[in-house]
Amino acid sequence: MKKDIILKVDNIYKSFGPTKALTNVSTEVRYGEIHGLIGENGSGKSTLSSIIVGAQNADSGEMYFDGKYYEPKDILDANNNQINMIVQEQGTVKDVTVMANVFVGKESLFSKFGILNLDKMYRETKKILDSIGVNHIDPKAMINSLSFEDRKLVEIARAMYNRPKLLIVDETTTVLDKKGRDILYDIMDDMRSKGKSIIFISHDIDELIAMCDAVTILRDGNITGRLSKKKMEANKIKQLMIGREISDNFYRQDSEGTSSDEIAIEVNDVSYGVLKNVFLKLNKGEILGIGGLTQSGMHELGKIMFGLIKPYTGDVKVGDSVDITTPHKAIDNKIGYVSKNRDTEALMTAASIKDNICLPSLDKLEKWGIIGKNVEKKLVNTWTNKLSIKMSSISQFCMYLSGGNKQKVSIAKWLANGSEIMIVDCPTRGIDVGVKSDIYDLMYDLKTQNKSILMISEELPELIGMSDRIIIFKDGQISGEFVRNEELKESDLINYMI
Repeated sequence: MKKDIILKVDNIYKSFGPTKALTNVSTEVRYGEIHGLIGENGSGKSTLSSIIVGAQNADSGEMYFDGKYYEPKDILDANNNQINMIVQEQGTVKDVTVMANVFVGKESLFSKFGILNLDKMYRETKKILDSIGVNHIDPKAMINSLSFEDRKLVEIARAMYNRPKLLIVDETTTVLDKKGRDILYDIMDDMRSKGKSIIFISHDIDELIAMCDAVTILRDGNITGRLSKKKMEANKIKQLMIGREISDNFYRQDSEGTSSDEIAIEVNDVSYGVLKNVFLKLNKGEILGIGGLTQSGMHELGKIMFGLIKPYTGDVKVGDSVDITTPHKAIDNKIGYVSKNRDTEALMTAASIKDNICLPSLDKLEKWGIIGKNVEKKLVNTWTNKLSIKMSSISQFCMYLSGGNKQKVSIAKWLANGSEIMIVDCPTRGIDVGVKSDIYDLMYDLKTQNKSILMISEELPELIGMSDRIIIFKDGQISGEFVRNEELKESDLINYMI
């Protein structure tokens, strides 16, 4: 193995039953390199990274790390070899403190005669948080009290305490706000400057080009290209990922927003947390974009409109008199909600595709107290086909689906129930360009059917590209409103966000 290579992956093969996840994959990562890994959902990125970090074993093939043969028994073994991974979805332990999360599995460092030295654990946690630029999180705080973004920063601190020689960053930037992304970018730059290495998995091609020294592209478990910094071009990467040309502009092509004057749902004088006296209306046949910084209150607004959160003041109404106070009332009034946090809120990942899609529709499927298997199967097959969900069968557990296919299931379960109003929070977070295009096409198709979409997004191009109207939130209040037009720019929205 060459002396400048920290990790060599040689002919790795992995299958799950009839599905070939990786087919003889070979690649190399150099010392002091940020190496990008990109591909469509289901291309094999997460499978490869999980093998490197010891979460699962390859069927065949070899790996070499830091000049030695490498075959990790498990994640702890990989950590002991100074290989750590930060994942996209939540990876913290519930109902314990921040410091307990940072040192989970390492409690013996602070134990003497069976007594845990919590003061020492606090000091060490504070030190590692400060070292990565996170000084707003209290080590003694319960992890449940933190936002999703801050819990992710705790996971980063846990990984960095191990002083990794190789850090795998799997779609992590998609769940961080700008401050969190900047912290992670600084960590990656610092590691590179010290001769350490990063495998950076991202669907954001511009981000990969900006951050990476080289990139490996996967499609259907095969490597389709390995590009150096000089050869990285967005269109070239897209073509290697998808196997076909994809236009830079996969948003709506019409330049003016259109909708009915009929109101689908309205928010009246709602206050909760940071939200203060919010009024807004979503019309039939409208895609209403909601934007702002992560802590602006926009994510809470979506939960309030679906009845998941009861506001301190105000109400949410459908029609002239129906108050949406619970998810059950929302579902009865044909409202669907797709959470930003797929694995923890949008899906039952330890249940099948069939069970997830059928759940909101059980009342409709029931006849004389019995739900027939053929009725369920017909409903699920209809919507998995319409949304082109890649799966082994409708009995496959959602935890084994790619991020894009999980998102399609999240949407399918509400469309199968006949939802007329869709509240979608970060609908394309962590999704490759191919599936992104599919979801945008679906949203526009729903609009043409006179259905209504409230799209909460942290991505300004998405807001501008898809919305008939955009409302911007700042510090819990509406700070600006824009109608669709060709002249609208990201800077116009940013001025009302910050």
